[in-house]
Amino acid sequence: MTLAAASSQAFPVLGMLVVLPLLGAAAVLLLPRSRVELVRPVAVLFMSAAAAVAGWIIVEYPVASGGFEMIVDQPWVAAWGISWKLGVDGISLFLLALTALLFPLGALATDPGHDHKAYYVWLLLLEFGCLGVFSALDLLLFFVFFEVVLVPMYFLIGQWGHGNARYSAVKFFLFTMFGSALMLVGILATAFLHASATGAPLTFDVVEIAQAQSLATTTARWIFLAFALGFAVKVPLIPVHTWLPDAHTDAPTAGSVILAGVMLKLGTYGFVRFGLYLFPEASRYFAPLMLTLGVVGILYGAIVATMQTDFKRLIAYSSVAHLGFIILGIFALNTTGLSGGLLQMVNHGISTGALFLLVGFIYERRHTRAISELGGLARPAPVLAMTFMVVMLSSVGLPGLNGFVGEFLVLLGAFEAHRWWAVAATAGVILAAVYLLWAYQRVFHGPARGENATMSDLRWRECLVLAPLLALIIFLGVYPRPVLDRMEPSVDALVAHVEAHDDPAGVDTAETEPAP
Repeated sequence: MTLAAASSQAFPVLGMLVVLPLLGAAAVLLLPRSRVELVRPVAVLFMSAAAAVAGWIIVEYPVASGGFEMIVDQPWVAAWGISWKLGVDGISLFLLALTALLFPLGALATDPGHDHKAYYVWLLLLEFGCLGVFSALDLLLFFVFFEVVLVPMYFLIGQWGHGNARYSAVKFFLFTMFGSALMLVGILATAFLHASATGAPLTFDVVEIAQAQSLATTTARWIFLAFALGFAVKVPLIPVHTWLPDAHTDAPTAGSVILAGVMLKLGTYGFVRFGLYLFPEASRYFAPLMLTLGVVGILYGAIVATMQTDFKRLIAYSSVAHLGFIILGIFALNTTGLSGGLLQMVNHGISTGALFLLVGFIYERRHTRAISELGGLARPAPVLAMTFMVVMLSSVGLPGLNGFVGEFLVLLGAFEAHRWWAVAATAGVILAAVYLLWAYQRVFHGPARGENATMSDLRWRECLVLAPLLALIIFLGVYPRPVLDRMEPSVDALVAHVEAHDDPAGVDTAETEPAP
């Protein structure tokens, strides 16, 4: 079984999924300024349509397929070998679904307060870019989508954020743009060196380049580093993580949900789709470095989260720790760890997205995120407290909830391949329980004084927004098999691809045999 294209469809359903948010942005722009009340319904309608298409793709996706399905392949700039090529496999399937789910929930959760039309246009453009990243099979097309997401998030943070929002927006933009610039160099080098080595016409086709493995070993390692830096900023990994806490803290609620639930996965997905697939030998060569950065992120994120006084900033640093677990699973380079890493991408998006929604609901009521100014909220808001407890325990990794399955597979896979990194990472599980349980105790228990005593509970609309996430937290914790069954054939094919092109001796040669 290979990662090559398995099938295409007469009707470009995957292209429709990607383009629907773009059409929604155009529809919102065409609404008259006097009809502000129509802006959110129209935006949510297009987002919900995309979610419905994503659901249909999951239903129609062949469970045993290890290759790319629902291929869309049309020339874009034929003279340069650039094409509009999209495809989905078990690695990207549920990341597309997660994206399509979180955007309408984020749009429904809160009101932007001002400039409604611009707000929802930027949200729709952001969804367009994220869906494109997870489905692009052309390197330059992927880069275009990878960059498209920067501008909407910059404006969402800068115009609708809180606190020092403009500073956080600029910092986010500069960090990610710097990483992307080096990745663009790597993309161009990969395509041109592949064409030179094979004598074939210039192409940016991911599958063709990955199967050829035409780059010399040392060259591939340098180009891997260029890609890795771009993805590391997006994850983010230590030490290029400093933009994340500021961006999360100052972003609007929907911005934080999308940033944590979807945009951080652009980096981890990039490591899987492009790092491991295009540069299998380099991935194994740099695995110890990546594992070390992952473990450092786990421990550093957990320790710093414990010391935070801002509730939202605490969850932001918890993301640094959770993304470290995902990196640990990816660079275990075995089916167990990689499957756990992919599942944890989905689980983190669900659980942390729900946490940011709940913190946003608290902020709307109390206009503060300072843990010291909250307390006793379980008495006036028992439904909010109970919901937060379930989501918090899923983030901790309680058995029976979604977070446990992913973390367990990650640690098991890492222990099989790199025992001592896995042992060190287990401390992060304990620390996660410490900072989240302690934060929950301070915010929801104790006496409720002042405005805390009269804070309102969750409204029906907020309950409806949270309901799908709570259902997934429980379902994936109890029965993750349907998700893993669809992931594992593609993961097996990727692991076999990495093993087939391993070069433990480090010989500076070009691999030319196709992947099995």
